Amino acid sequence: MREPFLSDDILLSVEKPARYIGNEINITRKDPGSVDVEIAMCFPDVYEIGMSHIGIQILYDMFNKRDDVLCERVFSPWTDLDKIMREKKIPLFTLETQRPVKEFDFLGITIQYEMCYTNILQVLDLSGIPLHASERTEEHPIVIGGGPCTYNPEPIAEFFDMFYIGEGEVTYDLLFDLYKECRKEGASRKDFLRRASAVPGIYVPSLYQVSYNEDGTVKEFCAKEEGVPATVERQVVREMDDISFIDRPIVPFIKVIQDRTALEIMRGCIRGCRFCQAGCVYRPKREHSVSYLTECAEKMLKATGNDEISLSSLSSSDYSGLKELLDHLIAYTKERKINISLPSLRIDSFSLDIMSEIQDVKKSSLTFAPEAGTQRLRDVINKGITEEEIMTGSMSAFHGGWNRVKFYFMLGLPGETEEDRKGIPELCEKVAEAYYDIPKEDRNGRLKITASSSFFVPKPFTPFQWASMCNAGEYLDRAHFVKDTFRTMTNFKSMRYEYHDADVSILEGVFARGDRKIAKVIETAYRKGALYDSWSDCFDPVKWDDSFKECGTDPEFYTIRERKADEKFPWDFIDAGVTKTFLLKEWEKSKKALITENCSVACQGCGAAKYGGGICFENKNQI
Repeated sequence: MREPFLSDDILLSVEKPARYIGNEINITRKDPGSVDVEIAMCFPDVYEIGMSHIGIQILYDMFNKRDDVLCERVFSPWTDLDKIMREKKIPLFTLETQRPVKEFDFLGITIQYEMCYTNILQVLDLSGIPLHASERTEEHPIVIGGGPCTYNPEPIAEFFDMFYIGEGEVTYDLLFDLYKECRKEGASRKDFLRRASAVPGIYVPSLYQVSYNEDGTVKEFCAKEEGVPATVERQVVREMDDISFIDRPIVPFIKVIQDRTALEIMRGCIRGCRFCQAGCVYRPKREHSVSYLTECAEKMLKATGNDEISLSSLSSSDYSGLKELLDHLIAYTKERKINISLPSLRIDSFSLDIMSEIQDVKKSSLTFAPEAGTQRLRDVINKGITEEEIMTGSMSAFHGGWNRVKFYFMLGLPGETEEDRKGIPELCEKVAEAYYDIPKEDRNGRLKITASSSFFVPKPFTPFQWASMCNAGEYLDRAHFVKDTFRTMTNFKSMRYEYHDADVSILEGVFARGDRKIAKVIETAYRKGALYDSWSDCFDPVKWDDSFKECGTDPEFYTIRERKADEKFPWDFIDAGVTKTFLLKEWEKSKKALITENCSVACQGCGAAKYGGGICFENKNQI
């Protein structure tokens, strides 16, 4: 390991210096001379956020299990260190060996949230890597992006050499083997990229071109060369137990956002909420076996010493082996005073017995997501939950000793009315009234209900990808209406209401459905100092407003405009499994508030059957 770039004086002058020193428990260090492929794995946010992400831990572990691959981590420096690094010309470096990122073969960037786009440019800039892929030479790393935002990579396409579309366990080995082969042959960077485009799930933006209609919509998207695939297909793990899970997760020195062991129990979701991108693009539902999970849980808890384990999935209640798994985990964790967390419970599947047992060690608040205040709007979004189920679940929690409940809602959903907005405080009031109807001696102190609203952002590969958004002023008007209505409630003191930043939601909407023309806006804003845009104390809407004007780009083209049924989207070249025909059918049903039953009740023919494996009812119907 080389001498660190950051002296003690520098470390003592910045916030949370432990973000930058590495040396955590369970890290992997390898001799660069003993491997063929070196990858710097980046999460473009601060250490505490990145180290809370299970995907980083999975890829880090998976890559380093290959004898011929070395993987090290890098995160975005906070603004205080960013300034020092620029002033002192300190290159961005990895935590494991303090090596400059520029020296690696690959820079892999996981893109979880659109609002980290300027941080991606920060990482490239501080690393000494040209922002534009077209300007990179043989001496620069191959910059590859992965994660949820790659389901529309076009706004950041010119900053990346390639994207990996789908789940990382499937074809990264093929990509690394190809890189080794190309290096052995002395092939150029351009040759490698061309050959990499044939690897399933790999999208190389420089090999495609896009043209636009006069109205600004996409006219044509096509490959520039023969042999480059017209469609990039999402990669899917078919049998979950076939993948290697993390034996020894890295243990951070400082408290991170999700300070616990994360156990991924399944992927995919059967519910079909129309706003949810993850519920569409992670189909079909695929589960780990109970035996696999219990073995992994014990290994990880022993290796980390954590006092909490979280069962990670889109909907924990839908895991078919939940009761058996919890029986095993409770037997192991109870005597060790380890808490079990179920963060993705559905209120209609709430089990008082299970929750009472698993939260004996540390009782926390319960979180539910009705998303809408009225049944009509819940039907529009296909939430699949009734007010009766909300009330029953809440009462079960209260009788079990809980007195803190969080409810998540969305404002600005397609077809929303004033009655729907009023329904948010009214629903919370009904829950509060039910609590205070319990005899005082049977209550667990004063009730606390926290209701929060995010603003609706339509995402690619969802039925709402055709929908319009509100502007920032309309979103805020709706939030103020809800807040004012809360103040009229009898149990107002037991309830608190919060809402998100409207300007951030608008920008997220632009990035979510943007095209290649947005890259210029992102770069312009970055040059003006935009950074950490997901952080309220850093986000500056003026920089973004000025950048849109300077680039001659109207953000409302990407937000408030409802799409025509036959519009060609920037992301249509990606085959995410769920067909556009299915999504359009769901969009039309939403306008009539028609419910689509979940996969376990009736197959809707979404298209996910082609992947095989998992629990796909469409596939079963075809057998």
